Amino acid sequence: MIPPVNRPNPLKRSPHLKAISRDHHDGLLLCWKIREGFKRDVHVERMKRYTDWFWETHLVDHFEIEETHIFPVLGNEHDLVKRALAEHRRLKRLFEQDTDVWRSLNLIEEELDGHIRFEERVLFNEVQQVATEAQLEAIAIHHRHAPQCPDWEDPFWE
Repeated sequence: MIPPVNRPNPLKRSPHLKAISRDHHDGLLLCWKIREGFKRDVHVERMKRYTDWFWETHLVDHFEIEETHIFPVLGNEHDLVKRALAEHRRLKRLFEQDTDVWRSLNLIEEELDGHIRFEERVLFNEVQQVATEAQLEAIAIHHRHAPQCPDWEDPFWE
């Protein structure tokens, strides 16, 4: 019989960070929609319209909240923050790319998925361990819920 692996229990997400973690769920859903679009051989311009909307209404504000209120908890010289900031810059370039859209969408799907998982599994856990209650409250206060889009006129992923 193989003994069980002793893994530390995962940290419970602070209530102050739960809303921003829900944004991450929306980002993972975007990645799934892009994958579905490729599986269904959807024209890239249809997907690009949706990813442009998602970038402008979700991710621009989300990145700003992280960069202004979450990352400073660790400091911009922290290796995890440096990685997250570099990934933000890379994703911004990919979302704003208007040429070779097929390639950009493929990279967005792959890199956004990895970025979100890194923030949720590594960076946010580190932030949560060192943040003061006041810092966590400030994060929650400054988080703005992105508008939902349940009736997108072209649900290419269905």
